Amino acid sequence: MIKDPDIVWNNCLTIIKKDINPQSYKTWFEPVKAVKFKDNILSIQVPNKFFYEWLEEHYVKELKKAITAEIGGDARLEYQILVDNHRKIGRNAATADQSPVPGAFESERIKNPFVIPGIKKLNIDPQLNAEYTFDTFIEGECNKLARSAGKAIAAKPGGTAFNPLFIYGDVGLGKTHLAQAIGSSVISQFKDKQVLYVTSERFTNQVIQAIKNNGVNDFMNFYHMIDVLIVDDIQFLANRPKTQEIFFNIFNQLHQGGKQLILTSDRPPKDLKDVNDRLISRFKWGLSADLTTPDYDTRLAIFDRKMVFEGVELPNDVIEYVCYHIRNNVRELEGVLVSLVAQSTLNKREIDIILAKEVIAQFISQVSKEITVVNIKLLVADYFNLPVEKLHSKTRKRAIVLARQLSMYLAKNFTNSSLKAIGSEFGNRDHSTVIYSVKAVQDMMDTDLVFKDTVADLEKQVQLNLVS
Repeated sequence: MIKDPDIVWNNCLTIIKKDINPQSYKTWFEPVKAVKFKDNILSIQVPNKFFYEWLEEHYVKELKKAITAEIGGDARLEYQILVDNHRKIGRNAATADQSPVPGAFESERIKNPFVIPGIKKLNIDPQLNAEYTFDTFIEGECNKLARSAGKAIAAKPGGTAFNPLFIYGDVGLGKTHLAQAIGSSVISQFKDKQVLYVTSERFTNQVIQAIKNNGVNDFMNFYHMIDVLIVDDIQFLANRPKTQEIFFNIFNQLHQGGKQLILTSDRPPKDLKDVNDRLISRFKWGLSADLTTPDYDTRLAIFDRKMVFEGVELPNDVIEYVCYHIRNNVRELEGVLVSLVAQSTLNKREIDIILAKEVIAQFISQVSKEITVVNIKLLVADYFNLPVEKLHSKTRKRAIVLARQLSMYLAKNFTNSSLKAIGSEFGNRDHSTVIYSVKAVQDMMDTDLVFKDTVADLEKQVQLNLVS
């Protein structure tokens, strides 16, 4: 019996949606369309070759699981790649045997009608900070999607599904660094590409001057010659209708010409206020990737990189104390390091925990108090309405085992206690039990979104209790 391909694919999507995070699902699976289902072969249409390659590289396991569950063990998946001239180029991807067969792919670049033939490209200063590169940008879960997309763009500017790339997040999380790292990487790989970084404030001032000097057409023609345009803090175009109108024109011409746009903002496109709906719609065309607060391990890596750059060595206990308390802002990590060095040099003081506490008190109004394994046990027991003694017991009741594993997981992430010390707090269990519990929690978070929300809620409560 022939099944409707849309029904088959939607059933597969239901399975896939449970296995990956919402942002990845929205980015990589919502744009995919079912085309045909025949002889246990499901054909799906993807926007371009990069999409196909990304799915095959990162989501083969999820695709195989879904089509096997929906169709059977002999199921096969085929891709149809939609190219610029609207012809479809076929590719096979056998998720059952994981052996994609090479296929043809073609694309066409649309020439920019505003670049007059015979005029040499200008030698444009890209306005990039030489220190902002991929090598100095520390990768963590907080920025993994944005960094991966940035690397893909740098390898093929204007030729991926990420156009525009809209990077958003709070102050001090590395938006400017990442955006400029992409630009620097493009320049190093493509000598003929014109890259330009500009803040929205500077862009607005340029527009004002162009209007005063009757040079708006020349101004726009200049921007039409850019191959990779990076605009920082795009939210500051709010309440500037003329600037938005001109930027809308530039955006369209660059995008239609296969040029790359990279935008940063302190909020996602949907939350931009007093920005033209046409612009917001275009900001959503590519990928919106958020940068979130770095976790403890990522903060350690960032701080270590800053110390290497400054040629400074600090005691381990000071490093851990700083990274434990400065949580929300990478710039504050830099500021603390500079202040520690300055205090030590000018006041002839040793850099120790006492000095670190004094410096950090200048950066945050509330210094976090030490959190202990006991604090965490009490919090988790209260959360699940259990007597805390139950966490020490030998019982194998599922609810108590889960609460104990969660307590160990949180203790591992929020305290400096050793695995042995953590295990001793739960009925003298050994370190291998702690390792197993942490892994069990991580595995459940990967497969159970409700459980993942529970863990996130507990982590927030721990963080709230850290503040005195």
